[in-house]
Amino acid sequence: MTIKGKAQVLAEIKKKAKEADKVYLAPDPDREGEAIAWHIAQEIDGKSIDGEAKGKSRKVLRVLFNEITESAIKRALQSPGQIDMNLVNAQQARRVLDRIVGYQGSQLLWKKVRRGLSMGRVQSVAVKLICEREREREAFRPEEYWTITATLAGKHPPPFEAKLHSVNGREADISTAPEAERIVAAVRGKTFIVQAIERKEKKRNPVAPFITSRLQQDAARKLRFSPKKTMTLAQQLYEGMDIGKEGPVGLITYMRTDSTRIAREAAEEARQVIRERFGNQYLPATPNVFKTQKAAQEAHEAIRPTGAHRDPESIRPYLDRDHYQLYKLIWTRFLASQMAPALLEVTRVDCVPERPADAYVFRATGTVVKFAGHLAVYQESKDAELAAQTRKAERATEEEDEAERQLPVLTEGERLRLVAQEGQAAPGLTPKQHFTQPPPRYNEALLIKELEEKGIGRPSTYASITSTIQERRYVERVDGRFAPTETGITVNDFLVKGFPDILDVDFTSLMEKELDEVEEGEKQWVAAVRDFYLPFSKDMEKAKDLPGPKDTVHPPTNIPCEKCGRMMEIKWGRNGKFLACPGYKEDPPCKNTQNFEKLPDGTIKIVAKQDVATDEKCEKCGSPMVIKSGRFGKFLACSAYPTCKSTKPIPLGVKCPKDGGDLTQKRSKKGRTFYACTNYPKCDFALWDRPVAKPCPQCRAPFLVEKYSKQTGTSLVCRNDECGYKE
Repeated sequence: MTIKGKAQVLAEIKKKAKEADKVYLAPDPDREGEAIAWHIAQEIDGKSIDGEAKGKSRKVLRVLFNEITESAIKRALQSPGQIDMNLVNAQQARRVLDRIVGYQGSQLLWKKVRRGLSMGRVQSVAVKLICEREREREAFRPEEYWTITATLAGKHPPPFEAKLHSVNGREADISTAPEAERIVAAVRGKTFIVQAIERKEKKRNPVAPFITSRLQQDAARKLRFSPKKTMTLAQQLYEGMDIGKEGPVGLITYMRTDSTRIAREAAEEARQVIRERFGNQYLPATPNVFKTQKAAQEAHEAIRPTGAHRDPESIRPYLDRDHYQLYKLIWTRFLASQMAPALLEVTRVDCVPERPADAYVFRATGTVVKFAGHLAVYQESKDAELAAQTRKAERATEEEDEAERQLPVLTEGERLRLVAQEGQAAPGLTPKQHFTQPPPRYNEALLIKELEEKGIGRPSTYASITSTIQERRYVERVDGRFAPTETGITVNDFLVKGFPDILDVDFTSLMEKELDEVEEGEKQWVAAVRDFYLPFSKDMEKAKDLPGPKDTVHPPTNIPCEKCGRMMEIKWGRNGKFLACPGYKEDPPCKNTQNFEKLPDGTIKIVAKQDVATDEKCEKCGSPMVIKSGRFGKFLACSAYPTCKSTKPIPLGVKCPKDGGDLTQKRSKKGRTFYACTNYPKCDFALWDRPVAKPCPQCRAPFLVEKYSKQTGTSLVCRNDECGYKE
């Protein structure tokens, strides 16, 4: 079946193909790209593609390149190949699996929970991880512990800090304030002695060039980019940017990859740049090679600049801020991956007070960079650990942070004095109370890391997973991290009960491995689908008999409807639970609803609806219009309601090109969102894509429209097909 609106494009391709001796197909070098090539090849030369030929055709040839540069494309055209049916079958199997879950599972959610919900083979597992993390946080009980820090000074400045490490040969474990006070009293005013100094040289090896998941994680940590934004920007860098005299150039290699391999020529070019900029001492004897995970497609390369000589500053004038930042991140990581290890000297100093009743050891650690190596270019960022922070884990983290500082010159046996600091209860000594922390919520970087480590999803799916669970309102951002919404928790609880196999992390990981086996030609795609469908269909039959929120009848509350006096009932809607008047079925109906929250003691508290004031005036009575929320989203309503019941949609800030009216969001009879003039249907101008109040910088069209694809995320494009502008 041809995609709606693409029949003319396909007809043009077929017409041109008939006139040509050879047809070269060059979609993206991955499963999805291979499937696209196969579908086009079937339309062009179906007889040669089907049957015994199994993807082989004399006329239709497949070309692969990981970078859109002149040399790479010429090399690919000189050695064309055939369509890889293993890749096509792997993509077909994935598509079938996702459709099975998407269609059948979502249909069940509509019936059991509410309309408009969706179930996804990988998406639902991601929501499950977030819900499980939230329950861990709720069950977490913090433990109190104390640390004692001594500020010490020796012969040479500056003063330094040492933390109590052990008491009588055992690791210091202080649980209460009295314990901490007793130790402070025991060492107050004492002279300290340097008991031992230990120096170790430590090598820090460079990290591998980016794979998709690592790029998304580092861009989230360092640049605060969402995975969707990262992949959209990377796609544009890959497809090509206009950089002055060179014209349009593909700046990076293909950005959906789980391989750390780099081409020999690319490694040599990087080594040449390192030699010129930093000197031979920054070059390892041979190019660095990094281990790639087993499932990775070795035909791919890591994400790297197409030319190491093209440093970020030289092309900065031609890139906007976001493209420049992402390119710089990729360039520095790649260059650092081919540099020599950093050499660090880690110093550990143990100090003891003179003649106390107990043996107290205070420890200070510090690091000196003796040779920067790859750290001269790039330093990997880290996120909070996923596990709950125990005393030991938190102490180790603190020690690691402290190890980055530099210590003064010290000698064993040297006498040290306590140095008073402002705000200290005892001169030179700081007791501090701490509480163990619950496991942190996932942010996008941590969630992708967890999915990758558990073998869930693949490079092409991470961005769509994190964006979909937010768009479906299963999760929301709280201080930059994911917290499940009431809808997300309700849906997850139902799916975990109904589909224990499908939502099992190990089962999902196993399915990803089977799809990889299909890609390698080690398993038939139909067998992989069968391995999934049998437990899924079994779970589906059981889930149909499970009660869902729609099947749960809540008794009436003791809260009367302020309009008709009936006792309000708890109902379930797109934003979670709400109170509704039972008189909505009566004649005349009472459609009163209220938001509420449950207090810890179980009582229900009404949450007042807040209307947002606007500068708009009601066309009927002149009263100010306010923004209200309804079943189909937000709209403008007269503030004089119920005296005046005038309403109108919220304008998008874009004028209709046909009659000058405002463009607004509307819904079709089938519930599909579209955008039309406020004078619709009198004015018949309408769009399926959301208009954005930004003129096209290329052809000066009055506005752009939003386009969405799973591969590149959301992008802004010009409606004028001849223009072709995209950002």
